[in-house]
Amino acid sequence: MKTIHTDVAIIGGGTAGMSAFRAARRHTDKVLLIEDNHFGTTCARVGCMPSKLLISAANARHNAQHTDLFGIRVQGEVKTDGKAVMQRVKAERDRFVGFVLSDVNDFPAECKLLGKATFQDEHTLIVQNGEEQTQVIFERAVIATGSRPAMVADWLKLGDKLIVNDDVFNWDTLPESVAVFGTGVIGLELGQALHRLGVKVYLFGQGGFIGSITDPVVLKKAQDIFNSELEIYFDTQNTISLNNQGKVVIEFEQNGEKRQIETDYLLAAIGRTPNTDNIGLENLNIEKNARGVPVADPLTMQTSLPHIFIAGDSSAQVPLLHEAADQGKIAGENAGTFPNINKGLRRSGVNVIFSEPQIMSAGERWVNLKDRADEIVIGEVSFDNQGRSRVMGINSGHMRIYADKQTGRFLGAEMVGPAAEHIAHLLAWSHQMQMTILQMLDMPFYHPVIEEGVRTALRDAMSKFQAA
Repeated sequence: MKTIHTDVAIIGGGTAGMSAFRAARRHTDKVLLIEDNHFGTTCARVGCMPSKLLISAANARHNAQHTDLFGIRVQGEVKTDGKAVMQRVKAERDRFVGFVLSDVNDFPAECKLLGKATFQDEHTLIVQNGEEQTQVIFERAVIATGSRPAMVADWLKLGDKLIVNDDVFNWDTLPESVAVFGTGVIGLELGQALHRLGVKVYLFGQGGFIGSITDPVVLKKAQDIFNSELEIYFDTQNTISLNNQGKVVIEFEQNGEKRQIETDYLLAAIGRTPNTDNIGLENLNIEKNARGVPVADPLTMQTSLPHIFIAGDSSAQVPLLHEAADQGKIAGENAGTFPNINKGLRRSGVNVIFSEPQIMSAGERWVNLKDRADEIVIGEVSFDNQGRSRVMGINSGHMRIYADKQTGRFLGAEMVGPAAEHIAHLLAWSHQMQMTILQMLDMPFYHPVIEEGVRTALRDAMSKFQAA
């Protein structure tokens, strides 16, 4: 067995792992990046970028079908060329992946190792690549093994009719029908996109949840909006099978009525599972949470074993690309300078779902504030008649912002509505700068723009401060 000695071993070559590698290399040349599948990011391959390509195609068709409001008459059917849609999705996806791989190719060859890494003890990894084994003896390590789609065991009997988001982006054309299980980020984005491209979509969810919304007022508005466009079923008991024609058969009951549908595929989008259950953590005396994920300080990414760090989706903290990059940098920096440990920059929370209308949160979400609701002022705005939104024919949505009753400091916001991706950034910046509602109102607002809705919500909050 070949043996490699290294200062820092980084397990996983995705966003967090690559970020950790660069950070650690600033302090030592002896850094080894280990990857068991493909170097590169989930975002570029099967996440953020290909999904936005599919969504853009879907919205182009949807917009072409809904021009009557403006007096523009489209003659005939707006057709979807499934092969052309998927050809562009894959071509552009491969282009983005190429940029990532170009960065990886610039890493020194002696700093990369392909194979599946398993902890043998607190300073040793066994890396398996086919029949070849490599022993890696390390001083410090960063776990950056990412995550995978969560699955219900009973669904596995569907064989290749059970798909995840990775599979969607490898299609050569679009199917006729899909049942999407999960109304979170992935399920909502892909479900609506496929629906707008002409695929018959059935969405199944739990508890009435839409996206990542936790504010009950915003959630109710989102339910009304998406129920008006999509066929969504919540909290059903399902029996799932495969018929003789190779179709997925779903039997369920909704409002006392028994239903049966047939689809080409079942798309599993019920969440993601950190890849920490098969890397030999049982061989380490490391503290884990109820999900089996190593517990880590979010400011240092240090686990209970001081020389081992964790970053990205595998940490199960905030599964977003920019957070993975930040965590990777923090973990890699501390692994490189160990035993000197420094707290890294953790930015204010910002989350966007690219449905139509979009969903966002910035700063603290309602779920983290509701236990002290009597200490909070809530300002809100409806986008149903907001000026610029109405001009554009996208006037649907609601936003609520939260502020500390004593200090007036802006705490966070949740929203479903137009231009949420842009509003999210304005509010996240305000939160990170610890601005008050009054300071935010002193900022310039142009007219007419959708962002004027933010000012309306801020003014609503101020009126409640004054009334109190």
